[in-house]
Amino acid sequence: MRERVTFIHEAEDAFSPDQLQLQNDTLHIKSLKAAREDRLTFSPHELPQELWKTLKQCHELHIRWVSSNPYTSILPFVSRASPGLNIFFTPRQNRSADQLCPLLQKIFGLHLKCSTPEDTFTGLPMVSERFASSAAFQFHHLLPSLADLISYIQQKICSPSDPPCHAKAATIRSADYLDIDYDTISQSLILNVFHHASPGRGIWDESLQKVGGSANVEVGVLANEKPTEPGQLSVGGFLTVIGEDTKPSPTLFSFPSRHHLSPSSCGTTYLATFTKPTALHPTLRLTFPSQSMIPPSSTCALHTYLTLPSHLFPDKYQLSDPLFLASKNLRSVRSVAGETDLEAPDWVVKKWGSAMLVELAPQSSDYQSVKRHRPQGSWHADIPLHLRYLRPSAGGTTEVEVPWPVVFWACTAEEGSKMSVNPFDRVNLGYDGLFGPKTMFYHLEPDVAGVTGRFVERLAVPVLDLDQTGWVQEGTVAAVVMGALWVCWKLWGVVKGRRGGLGARKGQKVQ
Repeated sequence: MRERVTFIHEAEDAFSPDQLQLQNDTLHIKSLKAAREDRLTFSPHELPQELWKTLKQCHELHIRWVSSNPYTSILPFVSRASPGLNIFFTPRQNRSADQLCPLLQKIFGLHLKCSTPEDTFTGLPMVSERFASSAAFQFHHLLPSLADLISYIQQKICSPSDPPCHAKAATIRSADYLDIDYDTISQSLILNVFHHASPGRGIWDESLQKVGGSANVEVGVLANEKPTEPGQLSVGGFLTVIGEDTKPSPTLFSFPSRHHLSPSSCGTTYLATFTKPTALHPTLRLTFPSQSMIPPSSTCALHTYLTLPSHLFPDKYQLSDPLFLASKNLRSVRSVAGETDLEAPDWVVKKWGSAMLVELAPQSSDYQSVKRHRPQGSWHADIPLHLRYLRPSAGGTTEVEVPWPVVFWACTAEEGSKMSVNPFDRVNLGYDGLFGPKTMFYHLEPDVAGVTGRFVERLAVPVLDLDQTGWVQEGTVAAVVMGALWVCWKLWGVVKGRRGGLGARKGQKVQ
């Protein structure tokens, strides 16, 4: 197993090399206020047999779990995905992936709506076939916790006599996001765990060490520096290879990045709410500060990517009318994939749901005009959606949850940008495969100040009230019985009338 630990602290935060002490095979980190990414790389022989057997059915598998709890981003860890469990998968040619769903349920919980990839996953459209890192199928489940994953790691991967492994697995509980990647080319499983701050006090006091005969542990304590070229990121600080170096080494390096934070002049936050009343046709409203109308450059367009559970769906026919879209501050629907049947109730839908990429229409599309005349106040874009009929329940309402969408500027990158050399590159997020490989994303952050709980909206959906429907069964039975008796009575009248008519004609013949 190879391990890389990266700490990123703000440039203005006080940091001294004295906070790092390397003794033998242990690096002591004291009072460090920083974000942290742990990256673990496993070879096939280090994985449980059932896991490796399933991975051999996959050409590529990418899992992106994102916490629904608010957190702030820091470069280079600024890419966003919808809260919950996002899975992107491509099967191997001429091979069934029948073991994938059972394994996912074992790792993440039996409540996952996953029977087989063919029945449950949805196709992921690719606008650019050159974007080779995009998977073919997509799955989403609004998973609030990784407790089942932690139990699986502790039972299947950690040895019972390895307390540090159990403790490290337990830290996943407070992660802001977690990535798992596998592909047939590398033949390795990569696990990334990100914390925007240390749980509790927000300060890291750590002792990182090389354990047994494992590979060396790479540790970086870095801060963002002013980039030397547009589209690049620069970081500087100290690197240490535990088990090899005798002291931390200073470093400074730059790399191109496809993910950036939206500049302050372009708007940095957004708020997602449902307009009231919601009923069965809720409208998702995205609210932005006025300055977010200014794109980072003239090649940029503002987009939102929605991940909708099966109980909620868009009407792609309604969203194909340009005048209707303009009235909602929308420019176009770039992509709709998944379950969009207009009539099907939720209990007959097999797919996990649907995903939609929408280009928003700020109040002016003229880049120079907006820069000269910045409107005041906020503006919003409305996305009409529709709820499916849900199963009856006591009380007449059922609450459902909808994850917040992702919002970003998509811009054309400079020619020759090699995103793959970024050591922190993050792809297969659902929306990136809908753009060309040279696209740069400037992400807007969800408005933490406007959120009281999680980046998930709750909707009260009207359903058939079981408490008020006791008379329905009795009334239905009574109506059926009465209807049957009425039909029998009418039939008896017809039969009796025919018999009377036959008797009268016979009497006439005798006379």
